[in-house]
Formats: sequence, C-alpha cells, structure tokens
Amino acid sequence: MENFIDPRRVPKRKLYTGEEIPCIGMGTFGSDRFAPDQVSSAVAGAIRCGYRLFDCASVYGNEEQIGRVFAQAFAEGVVRREELHITSKVWNDMHGKGDVLLSLAKTLKDLQLDYVDTYFLHWPFPNYHVPGCDGDSRNPDSKPFSVAEFMATWRQLERIHDMGLARNIGMSNMTIPKLEAVLPLCRVKPALIEMELHPCFQQPELYDYCAERGIQPVGFCPIGSPNRPDRDKTEDDIADLQVPELVEIARVHNVHPAVVCLKWAVQRGQIPIPFSVHEDHFVSNLRCTVEDPLTEEEMAVLKSVDKNCRLIKGQVFLWPGAAGWQDLWDLDGTITR
Repeated sequence: MENFIDPRRVPKRKLYTGEEIPCIGMGTFGSDRFAPDQVSSAVAGAIRCGYRLFDCASVYGNEEQIGRVFAQAFAEGVVRREELHITSKVWNDMHGKGDVLLSLAKTLKDLQLDYVDTYFLHWPFPNYHVPGCDGDSRNPDSKPFSVAEFMATWRQLERIHDMGLARNIGMSNMTIPKLEAVLPLCRVKPALIEMELHPCFQQPELYDYCAERGIQPVGFCPIGSPNRPDRDKTEDDIADLQVPELVEIARVHNVHPAVVCLKWAVQRGQIPIPFSVHEDHFVSNLRCTVEDPLTEEEMAVLKSVDKNCRLIKGQVFLWPGAAGWQDLWDLDGTITR
C-alpha cells in the first residue's frame, strides 16, 4: 500500500513511566479553518496510513466526530485501541475541584473511549475566552497564574490518573518559573509537556529543562503554523517555511520545507504534532520520520535559525492590568502577577 507507513518503523520516545510512544503525531486543532467532519476525515485517513498518536482537546469542538472515526477503525480491525496513543485536554472553563472529572467524562463519551493515554492541563490558568474570538477580546474575570489554583486542578488530574482514566497526565503552555513552582508539589509528575516548538522558536532553555527532568516535550506549531487563527498573526512574525537556510536544506533533500521542520523536530527529540486535511501532506509528514535523515551539519544550521519568534502569544488570556502578552510567559524569570 503506497501510502501506508508501517508504524513499527516509526521511531519511538520512551516516557519516564517506561511507555514508548511514536515520535510524531497528528494534531486536530483546525476549528478556525476546517469543519469538524473535515478534521475527523483526516484522522481516519491518518490511521490508515500509519499514524498511531492523535492529539485532541475538548475546546477544538470535534471530539465527537473523531470518536466516531476511532470506533469505526476499531470495529473494522484497522487498528486496535492499545495501538493508539490518544491525548485530550481540560479547557480553562473546567479547572478546579470536580470539574476536571466532568470534562474528561464528556471527552471519553465523545471519543467513545474508556480511557485516554494522556490528559493535559491545556493552559495553566482558568482564563476563558469564547472560541473563535478576535485578538482584542478580554475576559474581565481573567486572573494571573496562581500556584494554589493550578495545584487544585492538578490534583484532579492526579485523581484521574489514579482511577486509570488517563494513563499519563501532562501540562501545556508552561514556563520554567511556573514549573519551578509546581513540580515539587506534584505527587504524579507530568509525563509530557506541550509547548510551541519550531525552527524559529526553539525554546532551548524550556526544552532542556523538561528533558533533563524526564518530561517529554511535545511541539505544537511544528512548521510555524501558517494556518493559525488570524488573531495570532502579527506583522513581526517570521515564517519558518521561508527562512533561506531551511529552504536550501529542503532543496537539497528535494522535499517541501515543512518536511525539513518535522525532520528537525524528530531528530532533536521532541514529538511534533502537525495537522493537515490533505492526505499527501500527512502521509509525507509521517514518511519523513523513516527516511533520508538530516545530517549533523544541517541540524547545526537549523539550530542557528532560532529567532525566538513566538506565534501563539495567548493575548486573549490576559487579565485586567496586564501590560501585554509577554506577561503570560514570565520573560524576566519570575511569575508575572
């Protein structure tokens, strides 16, 4: 089958628990550009071509459609449940005691699963915004990060883990100061942490901090997310796919620059989670992990193109009195209040 990549050939990452998971997955965030049925159709195609890791979230608004795809794939024998690593996330409006379990219950019902393989805390605070809002939207009830509120929510994830409803639990959109504050308090350490990672935003300090502590980095926006929501686009953004050094490496390998971004991510050690509704794209995304690796020299060149260009700035989560999106990311090394 020309478009099938044997999952056994795809490199694996070992979590601190000893579990091995694929080095690449498919993201499912497309709600600003694509209908839920388009996303779920892509998931169905990706399963058949060999993907075994799928990154979902309740706020994406498509878990019910994706759940039907999973159920059909299991029923038809295309893949067994235990062969997939399926993640989801608790959204900001369901933080706190009790609500996390309710959030996961809905996710499990929608995805038609008995458990998820990893359940993430999507953002480290309960600041809510309406899906699809513009970049100027602000919720007057938003608040700065609170260790106590974060840990109250994390305790619920630990409970979910204890109950076997999530084999692993993880964090997302964290900073080193926030991790320094909460990791010593965790009874169950996060197995994975999602963060924005692409050649022009490599976050070396945060990446190394997690890797040194046995926490697996998962990279969203791995090709620079050209289809990200319009509210997340600014004039200062740098397009990874147009960086001359990256374009030249792609020319040498006779591939699209997006493929170079993914090869770099996999060879660096993170788990990229690209998304596409186009079969030729998601097939090539998976195939690139098993053939024609980048050279050490090319990896060194790509390390040098880091522009510290954050694309998902999160300004819609700002609280009254915050100076700007930078306050979400603790740039001075302390938690911004």
